[in-house]
Amino acid sequence: MPNSAILAKGAEAIILHKGSFILKNRISKGYRHPELDKKIIKTRTKKEKNLLEKASELINAPDPEETSETNIIKMPFIKGKKLSENLEKLDYKKISKEIGKSIAKLHDADIIHGDLTTSNMIWTENNKLYFIDFGLGFISKRIEDKAVDLHLIKQALEAKHFSIHKECEKIILQIYNSKEKVLEQLKKVEGRGRYKH
Repeated sequence: MPNSAILAKGAEAIILHKGSFILKNRISKGYRHPELDKKIIKTRTKKEKNLLEKASELINAPDPEETSETNIIKMPFIKGKKLSENLEKLDYKKISKEIGKSIAKLHDADIIHGDLTTSNMIWTENNKLYFIDFGLGFISKRIEDKAVDLHLIKQALEAKHFSIHKECEKIILQIYNSKEKVLEQLKKVEGRGRYKH
């Protein structure tokens, strides 16, 4: 693709930066039957695009553009700092409040992000928090799924931001606090052996 730069390459997709857009291009798998491969890619691309559209109406998230390609999601490029590399250098208390608010809004709409880590969060120059990459996301009313989503952000903070993780977690959960049943379930999730480090 001319005038584009590869930002990331994963098992499922190549992320390209082209002008003012990001293109998420899902990759074909050689081991799958071509027709099945095409169908899986189309379904997963559509699912993620739909989730992004719903999420962007509730929180700051890239609102995808219409495209004729069935394997590409075209989104506006969000200019800012990835929290995974910058959280400690920023106003992390303020950002933690925004993280808590955003997760609560998504969960109120039964949107599960599925990969809540600071690698999938961007803090812009005008002090806005954006959630990106809904590739593992889905719709669910289950309290368990919402609790696991919260558990993921707690794990990510401890792993990547150890010096401030307890403070950030406390703020996030305080802001999220209206969802008592989810927080009760979170304690159960954390108590299970399979979720322990």
